[in-house]
Amino acid sequence: MDLLCVGELLVDRIAIGPAYRRFFGGAPANVAVNYSQLGGKAAIVAKVGADSSGRFLIDELRSHGVLSDGVVVDPRHRTSEVYVGSGEMPCCPTRDADFHLRPNEIDVGLVGECRILHTSVFSLSREPARFAVLDAVKLAKEKGKLVSLELNYRPEVWPDRQEALHIVEGLLPSVDAVKPSLEDARSLYGELAPEEYLHRFAGLGPPLVVLTMGAQGCLLRHEGRVTKVPGYAAKAVDTIGAGDAFWAGFLLRWLGGRTPVEAAGFGNAVAALKVATVGAIAPLPPADMVDAELQSRLREKEGVLDGADADE
Repeated sequence: MDLLCVGELLVDRIAIGPAYRRFFGGAPANVAVNYSQLGGKAAIVAKVGADSSGRFLIDELRSHGVLSDGVVVDPRHRTSEVYVGSGEMPCCPTRDADFHLRPNEIDVGLVGECRILHTSVFSLSREPARFAVLDAVKLAKEKGKLVSLELNYRPEVWPDRQEALHIVEGLLPSVDAVKPSLEDARSLYGELAPEEYLHRFAGLGPPLVVLTMGAQGCLLRHEGRVTKVPGYAAKAVDTIGAGDAFWAGFLLRWLGGRTPVEAAGFGNAVAALKVATVGAIAPLPPADMVDAELQSRLREKEGVLDGADADE
């Protein structure tokens, strides 16, 4: 197993017309599903309720080839949900089971088998899940594993910003790769230049920092160098989960021995494919087919440039 995701597994209720429809959700869970679709081996540790939504989520994990043995089904709590409105409306979380994951429910065997453990700030925002995640990270480091963090900070999920800063900055020295979006970084640290966010996170410990910027691609800082990796043109139907698709592609290539810049280019291609579908996960092809699509887009772009030169 390459990837173990620890954290929120929940239902996204997305507004489509006058109604809210049920979709698979939770940032670490999205990464696990996307990683598996691309051809990697992923597992998840999380908690859901003993209800129809919990069964729906576990069925989705299994249908996409994600190992779900680490998912705890707790009849005392309901499966967490996040309501997502249209346009610029913020998410409205209705949380229960996800943040009740306890340290003694972490599958130690799964931590020992993985190459990288991935988690999120959302999972750190409430106890006892916070302690479960921190214990899992500590165990992963003791076993010589890599640790990845999705910095999905939202004030409506974690209103106490100073507490969030204290917990996140205390964890970052144990993190090998951190992925904030521009929105995440702005919510946590206020308005700064993109490069300043990179340097701030890198100064807290992670050797690899990747700042995603939507259609503009991403900036990454590695070994003291900052590199911009452009995105791919895509007609966006729904951007929910685009960052998770990007990170799944990035981790797949990075763990496969590619440079961070090469991994980021692949991640951008995966994200461009995801935004064509409503919901946090999209039907993604295996990695070699994504590579083929990427090469096709590059050839089309080169053809347009060649045609422009010919016209001149």
